Amino acid sequence: MIKNYIKIAWRNLLKNKAFSSINIIGLAIGMAGTLLIALWLQNMLSMDRFHEKSDRLFIISNHDLYQGEMQAWTNTPKIMGPILKSDYPEIESFSRIEDGNKFLTTYGDKKLVSNASFVDPGFFNMFSYPLLKGDKTNLLKDANSVVITEKFAKSLFGDEDPIGKSIKVESNNLVTVQAIIKDPTSYSSIQFDYLLSWDFAKKLGFVDENWSNNSTYTYILLKEGTSLQEFNDKIKLVSQNHINVGNNEIKSTNEIFAFPYKDTYLYNKSINGSYTAGRIQLVHLFSWIGAFILLVACINFMNLSTARSERRAKEVGVRKVVGAGRKSLMLQFIVESILISFGAMILAIICVILVLPAFNNLVEKNLHISLLSGSTWFFLIIFSVITGVLAGSYPAFFLSSFKPLKTLKGKLNTYNKGLSVRSFLVILQFSIAIILTIATIIIFQQIQYTKDRDRGYNDNGLLTTRFSGELDKNYLTLRNELLASNAVLSVSKNMSPVTDRYSNGWGFSWSGSTDSDKKISFNRFSTDADAVKNLGFVLMSGRDIDVYKYKTDSNAMLLTETAVRKMRLKNPLGQIIKGDGRDWTVVGIIKDFIVESPFDEIIPMVVFGPRSWFTTIHYRLNPNNSTAVNLKTIESIFKKYNADYPFDYKFIDKNFEAKFKETQSIGTISMLFAGLTIFISCLGLFALIAYMAETRMKEIAVRKVLGASVRQLTSLLSLDFLKLVLIAILIASPIAWWTMNDWLKDYSYRIEIQWHYFAIAGLMAILISLATISYQAIKAALSNPVNSLRDE
Repeated sequence: MIKNYIKIAWRNLLKNKAFSSINIIGLAIGMAGTLLIALWLQNMLSMDRFHEKSDRLFIISNHDLYQGEMQAWTNTPKIMGPILKSDYPEIESFSRIEDGNKFLTTYGDKKLVSNASFVDPGFFNMFSYPLLKGDKTNLLKDANSVVITEKFAKSLFGDEDPIGKSIKVESNNLVTVQAIIKDPTSYSSIQFDYLLSWDFAKKLGFVDENWSNNSTYTYILLKEGTSLQEFNDKIKLVSQNHINVGNNEIKSTNEIFAFPYKDTYLYNKSINGSYTAGRIQLVHLFSWIGAFILLVACINFMNLSTARSERRAKEVGVRKVVGAGRKSLMLQFIVESILISFGAMILAIICVILVLPAFNNLVEKNLHISLLSGSTWFFLIIFSVITGVLAGSYPAFFLSSFKPLKTLKGKLNTYNKGLSVRSFLVILQFSIAIILTIATIIIFQQIQYTKDRDRGYNDNGLLTTRFSGELDKNYLTLRNELLASNAVLSVSKNMSPVTDRYSNGWGFSWSGSTDSDKKISFNRFSTDADAVKNLGFVLMSGRDIDVYKYKTDSNAMLLTETAVRKMRLKNPLGQIIKGDGRDWTVVGIIKDFIVESPFDEIIPMVVFGPRSWFTTIHYRLNPNNSTAVNLKTIESIFKKYNADYPFDYKFIDKNFEAKFKETQSIGTISMLFAGLTIFISCLGLFALIAYMAETRMKEIAVRKVLGASVRQLTSLLSLDFLKLVLIAILIASPIAWWTMNDWLKDYSYRIEIQWHYFAIAGLMAILISLATISYQAIKAALSNPVNSLRDE
């Protein structure tokens, strides 16, 4: 029986090629969009879940009350891991992980700047990174050992066997290759080229036992059967107990807790001290968008199938007369829709393969569809069947309900009967498309509004280079030579790039401060000289820090406007600020500048003098020379004082632009899928009005004979559909406002939603619909009435 249904379905597809093509193309586009979103979301949902012991793997986190708000963060003191392991028998293994270290690695004549991470030996018992070569039992227990990835081994050693070979890390530290492990996959948030031990980090001076320095990540593996709640109750006061010992100035109220590591990628944002938001919101949002795109495509199928029901009416009547039941007819129509769905799936897979490279660039992932995998084909088949059943269920129910007597007498009038349901479906299609269009407009308006925000510094021609190798030792000579080169206008060394925060802290006090003031968190920055001139800060009062001109400026400090307000200082210049174990003298007040997310409110900032620490050199290019000439000169100077290291630089304006990348990607994806939804809707609308015009050709001919103009006939055919689009605008607008207003709540610096965003989206929908409808309407109105009335 099924074989017979497939034969009939295939004949109907070939008989109505135009209808079949529109249905297949519409479904294919919808399915392709949904598949792209599914691949992306599947990647996010799979992040860090491949570790065999993931159910027992946790990251140590903190929460505390700051300025009336409960906050949570995952950075911990370096001493945290060893103390927890020694004091709590519930812990099977622990490892601290400090990543992002860009070290120069040398083997023979080969030199690579690569990504190194410091880990403890327990790392290999906790995380599932397969060992390819070497002995797993003693990995990184020797301070002078290193574990490298397969890709890094190939890059540094070529075809040589790396095991037992010595490589140089930085300028003079030799380590021996113990093992090779498989490269971290795209499903791992921990990425590295090689792993070094914390004992090696101690040799480099990177380790301290300061309980107030939250600077690394601590991971633990709990023993089987351990209750997480009971364990968290035991450890919550560990940080307090160590910080408050002998500390009479400020008592810590910080509590620590273990949070499942497998959830950290998705739940990366804390609300009221708990990780309940973050990328998971993106997963929810695009799950709905994917479902809506598929729904719009299925609505197309439903509308077109029911609109052409007159052509199938006699077939249904004959089948019922010869004994076919309603269930068998419904099954036949569902088989037809599933067959169309399979055809659409093939086209959708081709579309996905073609656009996947561009989509990967957009979402910064390495997504792929494995057509050699049995599970992939199982999913695609199930997806096709579900789509076919979803798209064909209403047409099957509608067509199988025809009365055989009416259909065989030709008295069936499906135009009015199916109109209300089809109208509802068209309204639903365009409502979804308009909601996505409004969302896209608001996202891009929010991005532009934030880009236009006063940054508090001048990024024009400003570059940054990280300290590496001999740069720190040779900085003063390097600085003087850069200034004399005519390639730069100014130079300063700083704690971090001006677009980033590397440190924040609390515990500051000043004349008139209270105990609660010590809980105010300040972002930290530092400078040796010329921060105002070089970075383009706006000096509100006082002067800039300049240790070369004022020797006492080693302990000088600049405050931002927000910091002055938080400290309630009426006369800040000359004030002594106690913090970080030193007394700092305020010499100047600068305008606030953005160092973190430009979407968030400004955090109070303190700028230390040279007694602080530095990681970065900023320099401003001379605009009288070309950028290429300037960079060539600067590179030669850097190579002179740091010969072993490549000259690496970044433009500050590019750093700032990168802050918008995630939000901009969301906006671009929303725009693309809004466009797809509108295209699918218009494709269905095009076919729908074409069929309606075809079924009303005699009516159009009679009206034309009686004197109706082309404009009147075009209006007659178009008006009903334009009414549906207008209703869709009315329904979509409040839903879009509520959704986007809720989305904007996550941003401290945000736009107000304006009425013209809805007007633009509505006008776009009307114009696109009108263009779609008008072609077929005008074509029908211009047809010769003689051809339609010839048989009458």
